[in-house]
Amino acid sequence: MAFGVERKPARLVAFSDAVFAISITLLVLEIHPPQDTRHLAHGLAELWPSYLAYALTFLLIGQVWANHHVMFDHLRGVDRVVLLLNTLLLMTIAFLPFAASVLAAAFRDGHGQRTAVVFYGIALGVAASLFNAIWEYARRDHRLLASTVDPAGERAISRRFRVAPFWIAAGVVLGALLPALGVAVITALIPFYWLPIAGEMSRSKRGRAGRSDGREEWPEGGRGDL
Repeated sequence: MAFGVERKPARLVAFSDAVFAISITLLVLEIHPPQDTRHLAHGLAELWPSYLAYALTFLLIGQVWANHHVMFDHLRGVDRVVLLLNTLLLMTIAFLPFAASVLAAAFRDGHGQRTAVVFYGIALGVAASLFNAIWEYARRDHRLLASTVDPAGERAISRRFRVAPFWIAAGVVLGALLPALGVAVITALIPFYWLPIAGEMSRSKRGRAGRSDGREEWPEGGRGDL
């Protein structure tokens, strides 16, 4: 049973898209041009930690945005709990540009790198945990799920989403010892979470899609959509 009045998710998704877009745009504002233009090439090269933090965080936020759509594509409605959890998720996403600037400054100055990686990883870990909390709450007893996903699809999506907090935690632990390795582990999330989720679409919907476009229906456990 939903907690409070159940609403369509369209407005929540639109608001979330706006927060994702603003947060991802703010990242570039953390890259400041060199003060000494007499040695501009050298100064631009020295900004490599800012470029790295920008690219890493841009792709990570983009990944959360893409999977946020995957999740809400399978929800028929949202209630007060989902609204609260999603608000907390967006609050964490909006914090990531600051965490990225801390990471870049530490690698640029050569001090505090372990702390910066742990700080950055914790921010990502909180976002990943809130993301999972939304999905697990919505799918419990099928309280808010749409007919686009069957039990096998639910499990496939849950398995994919649950990996992130543990993966990030591993990056945090390694980053506390070897900062560069921690960043590398967190970076490895990017290609993994852009992969399609095999078994995401319900069997009935896969069948309708196969009949409508003339292609063969894929068996359960076969190819899925992002």
